[in-house]
Amino acid sequence: MKKLILLLAVTLIAAFALPTFAADSSFAEVKKAGKLVIGLDDAFPPMGYRDASGKLIGFDIDAAEEVGKRLGIKIEWQPTAWDGVIHSLNSKKFDCIWNGMTITDERAKEVAFTKPYIMDGQIAVVRFTDKRYKSLKDLKNVKVGAQKGSSALSAVKKLPTAPAELKEYEDNPKALLDLEAARIDVVVMDNVTGRDFIAKRPGKFKVLPGFISKEPFGVAFRKDDTSLRSKVQQTLDKMVKDGTMAKISRKWFAEDITNPKKW
Repeated sequence: MKKLILLLAVTLIAAFALPTFAADSSFAEVKKAGKLVIGLDDAFPPMGYRDASGKLIGFDIDAAEEVGKRLGIKIEWQPTAWDGVIHSLNSKKFDCIWNGMTITDERAKEVAFTKPYIMDGQIAVVRFTDKRYKSLKDLKNVKVGAQKGSSALSAVKKLPTAPAELKEYEDNPKALLDLEAARIDVVVMDNVTGRDFIAKRPGKFKVLPGFISKEPFGVAFRKDDTSLRSKVQQTLDKMVKDGTMAKISRKWFAEDITNPKKW
């Protein structure tokens, strides 16, 4: 009788344990479908946006397409409203979100992120030929420009030394025009946006080392899709190691901003 009870107990424990340790099939399902469907806002340069012909281009586009190539699957892009992008992911309208998405504690409650693949944040941009400033600590008694209503205004308050003057602009291009004309000394702005401007106008501006504030970007998956997230992460890690991510970064930002050692 005792052996029978023991056998029954072991059987019941095994039965209840099976769902907990069941293999996640998310990558297998994507592999079977032959495609990875990615949600994005297709108007976010330089991460993902449309060129004059309507073709989808950008850093995230190139990186994801390379991941798809290495995994042997097609990448299908699904433009979606950004304000409901997490809900759409969890409603299974697509498999992941890959679109310069900032990793936050609040978002991490609803989705599972990869490790950061780019460290975004607020940066300080100065003239390329200006030798006075080599680090953020050198920004003393300076005239700073920043976009109205942007998070750059909060970042200005985090500078090591308060600026002598803060001038607000309708947009970053106008601030950079004043910087180029030496009417201000520095522009505080978003990292990826700033580097997009710099890449398009080589020899005009440069970024001081370091971030005033950090905002890491990650690829977001449904929390249960662990095998899919793991496969994408492993592929991204290899792309960092073999220099592919650096190559894509230099194409869009004129330098490598994907190396975690530089963050």
